Amino acid sequence: MKKIITLLAAMLLSSGAIATQDTLSEHAQKTLEIYTRIIGVESSKNLGKVPEVANYLADELLAAGFPEEDVEIVPLGETVSLIARYRGDGSSGKAPILLLGHMDVVEALAQDWERPPFELTRDDTYFYARGSQDNKFGVAQLTSTFIRLKKEGFVPNRDLIIAFSGDEESSMATTRMLAYERKDLAKAEFALNSDAGGGDLSADGKPVAYLIQAAEKTYVTWEITAHNPGGHSSRPRPDNAIYELAHAITKIQGYQFPVRWNDMTLAFFQETGKQLGGELGSAMIHFADNPQDKAATDRLAIESSYVGTTRTTCVVTMLQAGHAENALPQSATATVNCRVFPGVPVVEIEALLKQVIGNDAIEFKQLEEATESPISELRLDVVAAVSKAVHTRYPDVKVIAYMESGGTDGMHFRKAGIPTWAVSGLFMDPDEMYAHGLNERVPIKAFYDALDHWSIILRELASN
Repeated sequence: MKKIITLLAAMLLSSGAIATQDTLSEHAQKTLEIYTRIIGVESSKNLGKVPEVANYLADELLAAGFPEEDVEIVPLGETVSLIARYRGDGSSGKAPILLLGHMDVVEALAQDWERPPFELTRDDTYFYARGSQDNKFGVAQLTSTFIRLKKEGFVPNRDLIIAFSGDEESSMATTRMLAYERKDLAKAEFALNSDAGGGDLSADGKPVAYLIQAAEKTYVTWEITAHNPGGHSSRPRPDNAIYELAHAITKIQGYQFPVRWNDMTLAFFQETGKQLGGELGSAMIHFADNPQDKAATDRLAIESSYVGTTRTTCVVTMLQAGHAENALPQSATATVNCRVFPGVPVVEIEALLKQVIGNDAIEFKQLEEATESPISELRLDVVAAVSKAVHTRYPDVKVIAYMESGGTDGMHFRKAGIPTWAVSGLFMDPDEMYAHGLNERVPIKAFYDALDHWSIILRELASN
């Protein structure tokens, strides 16, 4: 253990991230220790390793003084969820606050990465690993904050409850259980999610805005399949399942869904455009002033970080075809993942995709029931608490609401009637986001800068 602590201290000292006394604090060391340990567990789907993450986190909480009855691991299939209650004295008379995160990660193929994906490595600027951002950053920061507050003797005026899911990146079965089946969690006044939100930095490291995620697009996936009688590969036929599917895919690739907007997205582009400046910032402002400005929408359409805020998007993510190299394919299937703008019914998107493809023989199969969730309108106490945490780092940055293009556990808690806002402590350039992609990374400075984020928020919302 002494060797591990020495190594962690060396990493802290060599980071050059923060030149303050807190750099070598017990909290900084514990956060890095937790982060390093859970990243080292390959908690992807179908591997059955999420329980290892949960058991480790539970042991850390128990060692910090949390009673056994307040730390619960809930099995579900091969995975688990973790619920940890920080009991308050009840003096506020307010319902609990839920704190969300997920312990699983997207798969990563080691042969494709420049570094080992399930080992925390670093250079002078970044920490690298699968889950370094999504979402073991949030899980480590929240867990270590609970430990820090407990050791400091903090007694909240209401209960604070960690609810970490175990399959957010796949079926969300644990998420649904937490959101819809746990009556104790349903009593929460609201939830704060560590898996989204956070600050945007420009390419030169200047703060652009801090974003509170208040809404999410609807996540839905279809498999589209072309069928064919097949035959011997030496006797080609004019119709071919792979060719028909490829034609359908190119139709999807070439289609742009109609532009959509709401008051929140227009306000987001107005403020972000002012802070960002330049050609892209100008396009954002023009979009905010007139969302039907084609030049502005075309400019935003080529920005992967922002296109999802302007419309529904659908993209082919997986392919499966044929059964033998010397046989004509009897079927070919593509997985089409869509992120649907709030308020647009999923059935409307399926009908539109069928129209775009223009081939009635292509079979559509929706993989999971889509979860359409409402917008969580901002509330003053949450905004004030988050703003205080943010402004300790960047005093002048604007705090604004935004809509998430991706999907998180928050959608189910919102659907269950629990207002949910995602308020990660991470600040980084959105173009440097590699969550779900190769060589996922987090700026070292951003990791250490976030150390006080959650403790400030929780003290503000649960102090007498």
